[in-house]
Amino acid sequence: MTSPSPRRGPGVALLVCAVCVIAANMRTTITGVGPLLDQIAADQGTSTAALGALASVPLVTWGLVSPAAHALSSRFGMSRVVLISLIALGAGTAWRSWPGAGANLWLGTIFIGAALAVANVLMPAVIKRDFGTRVPLMMGLYTALLGGFGAIASGVVVPISIAAGGGADGWRVALASTAALLPIAIALWMWAMAQARRRDGYVAPARAPRASVGTKLRGTGIWRDPVAWLVAGYMALQSAYFYMLVTWLAPFAVSQGRSAVTAGFDTMIFQIMTIVGSLTVPLLLRGRARRWIPAVLPVASIIGVFGLLVAPGALTVWALCAGLGAGASLNMSLTLMAERARDSVASSALSGMSQSVGYLFAALGPPVFGALHGIDGQWMLSLLVLLAVPVAQVAVGAAVGRDRFVLDRA
Repeated sequence: MTSPSPRRGPGVALLVCAVCVIAANMRTTITGVGPLLDQIAADQGTSTAALGALASVPLVTWGLVSPAAHALSSRFGMSRVVLISLIALGAGTAWRSWPGAGANLWLGTIFIGAALAVANVLMPAVIKRDFGTRVPLMMGLYTALLGGFGAIASGVVVPISIAAGGGADGWRVALASTAALLPIAIALWMWAMAQARRRDGYVAPARAPRASVGTKLRGTGIWRDPVAWLVAGYMALQSAYFYMLVTWLAPFAVSQGRSAVTAGFDTMIFQIMTIVGSLTVPLLLRGRARRWIPAVLPVASIIGVFGLLVAPGALTVWALCAGLGAGASLNMSLTLMAERARDSVASSALSGMSQSVGYLFAALGPPVFGALHGIDGQWMLSLLVLLAVPVAQVAVGAAVGRDRFVLDRA
């Protein structure tokens, strides 16, 4: 099976806008939690270290739900399932901020994780399907916006919480605000779907067709494919690195004498640099050097963590380096999900498998980091574990850079 031709004509501009606004919603509900951990812990009567597990809830959910995204897409259609996941994301965000039972915070977060899991898996496949040879460029734009708006959320949630009066009302309003752009994403995606139906002369069937035998074999065979496991390993390591830092960078900054607002901006700077990192990848993936790019990108992450260890006073400089490496690695991971597959069906299967493995592994990061910090109240052990992650990513990147495709033998 070959990939459909990239979409052309006026409708492509609408599709680009829809993909971009979806990207703007894909991290804000998660990255806004870290800077608010102290406020949430005070209101819930628990410790910040204990709430480190809250940041892992979406990751565990992503790991568990991601494999189902490929099956849902095969059964109901990729575009339709993306739309449903966006609506579910809005419902989960409202549930998480709903006053009353303390369980709302955790149950809403689980629901958010399930919605994001499906969208996370399918968006690389959507880009593979609709943008053809422009995959690296669109993936760079997608991940840049994903990181950029995640950064904005980290920087503004504390001021929004303060403006809302602080306390329970403050952090609830701040977390709810992280989905402010979601209605626009839903509207644009529905519009893009309608335009595609009119352009292609598509009439929705009364009953969606069952997945083909070939599609089912791809969904199961992907778990035995060595190339898929390399992509999954790369995804796992970059995700663990990002979520440990995005969760704990603000508490670390506060421990170095910075205010809560400044610490939130430190986290925002880290994520802003992920935009720069994301946009550099399409420029680097050219010529013979592209074979080694997955191994080179984590070097910036290594420099960032090493700097936090030896010179924490220059935290802003190290946040810049860490963000550069994290953003580039995320873009590389998503690009591999598209480029190591020969068509959008294989890309969907690879994306579901690698994100499942990746996020289940990454879910261990924030609580392990917090537990090591809780042993003696210091950061040395935590940062050493964090440093080991991009070092391992260099090794995996050297292997995954070879130009091979999943399921070729199948």
